[in-house]
Formats: sequence, C-alpha cells, structure tokens
Amino acid sequence: MNTIEAIMTRRSIRQYKDTPVTDEQIKTILAAGMQAPSSGDGRPWYFVVTKDKAKLEALAEKVDNGNAMIKESQAAVLLCIDYSKEGFPGFAPQDCSCAAQNMQLAAHDLGLATVWVACWNVPPRVQGCQEVLDLPEGIEPFALFPLGENNENLPAEDRWNDVLVSWQ
Repeated sequence: MNTIEAIMTRRSIRQYKDTPVTDEQIKTILAAGMQAPSSGDGRPWYFVVTKDKAKLEALAEKVDNGNAMIKESQAAVLLCIDYSKEGFPGFAPQDCSCAAQNMQLAAHDLGLATVWVACWNVPPRVQGCQEVLDLPEGIEPFALFPLGENNENLPAEDRWNDVLVSWQ
C-alpha cells in the first residue's frame, strides 16, 4: 500500500477479531512511531506494549469504563511522553502526535486495525494507565492504541471540504 492510499483508507476501528498480533508486527509499528519527526530531534516518546489479556481487560475498565474495544484487542501500545527528552519545552505533545499517526498508518499497512484512545490531559485515563502498566517515574501516558485484526466493515471516507480551505 502506498502512503496516500494508507492515509485515505485508514479508519478508526473499535472491533477486533481474536487473531493474534505478532511481536514482529508490533515492532514494525513501534519503529514507525520512532521514525516520526520531533522538535530538536528530542524524540520524547516511550512505549509500553502489552498482549496480556488480564492487563487489556484492566485497561478497558480503568481507562475507558469497560469499553469492549480494548478487551477485544489482541495487544495494546501505550505511547507516553518522557518530558526529560523534549528537544524544546512544550513540543512533546506535538512530537508524540506525529509518532501516533505513523503508528496508526503502519498498523493499517500491516493489515491491523487500531483506534486512538486519548489519555493526555484526561486524568482518569492517565491514572488508569499508570496503575495497570506500572509506568516508570516521569513517564506520562499520551495515547493508547488497541491492536487487532479488523472486525468492522467501515469503508474509506472522502473527507475533503472546500469550505475549510482558503486559496490565497
């Protein structure tokens, strides 16, 4: 799949089959995240991976009020901010957003599905991730990505809107 096709066909998927996600697939997704641009080349990200079903169920309860999408997933990647690695103060959320988009596109290219579960600035979700995944000091949850094989049939959407563009 080429880059434009991946961008235009990626969808947020919340239902997953019970097909296992391989360590190699996860490593590819993480590598894509690590390739993201970052301010001052700081790379202020830290990743936590789990395939443990008990932890996935606990994350579903603590982070998203028992939402089935996390329970159904076969793995999850928590993208965190390590502020000690910021290239320039205040840019870490933007840097991690770049990593997050790369990860979603990589998952899509590998035939996997995911959805961005926002954690940053959502205290109950931050606390839930910290509790379940026992994060190191100074590591702040940014976004959680459940992973699995797509079990939804969502077609690509054309989201172009002329009203949102000013040609000058």
